[in-house]
Amino acid sequence: MPAEFWVSPENTTDSQEIPMRKLINSTYITLDGVIENPMWTMSYFDDEAMSLAGEQTTEADAMLMGRATYDGMSVAWSSRDESDPGAAYFNNVKKYVASTTLTDPTWNNTEVLQGDLVEAVTALKAQEGKNIIQYGFGSVTAQLIKAGLVDEVRFWIHPVLEGGPSLTAPLTDVKGSFDLVDTRVHKSGVIVASYAPKTTT
Repeated sequence: MPAEFWVSPENTTDSQEIPMRKLINSTYITLDGVIENPMWTMSYFDDEAMSLAGEQTTEADAMLMGRATYDGMSVAWSSRDESDPGAAYFNNVKKYVASTTLTDPTWNNTEVLQGDLVEAVTALKAQEGKNIIQYGFGSVTAQLIKAGLVDEVRFWIHPVLEGGPSLTAPLTDVKGSFDLVDTRVHKSGVIVASYAPKTTT
């Protein structure tokens, strides 16, 4: 089945099928596979990076994250002045958190997904709307890749070595093949490689 699935709502005919929303994963990563505490991105967040980041948020009207990403991003963004376009977006966009331990999210416009993760995200993708953006790459992403729900993975590869746990540590049971759909090489040395799940005919 193609990466862009199709759904026919109950109030439409087969000729009125609409595409499901895309789930786009966007992850900052070092040459040695580190994704945590990405303060190492700061000196690379130039005009090119800002432009691409803006494209991603313009195309997405919802954000999906796990508990660890929620904890980090909610602290980082909720205290920022919303004259910053990034702060205005992240503080107000609809946010969904996949967590069994978070019960009372305090970050504005945040909802904790209930029940089975795959079923919940499938339902989100079937709703009308723009893309769903996901930052970070861990157990939530692994489950969704295995379920065929991630439409594109964008790795922002930074030319730094950070040390510490590698991205692959929690994902030892996840296998998959992807097609390269886009590359962007920034003057700063950052390479953004975008991949979509390999389709079979």
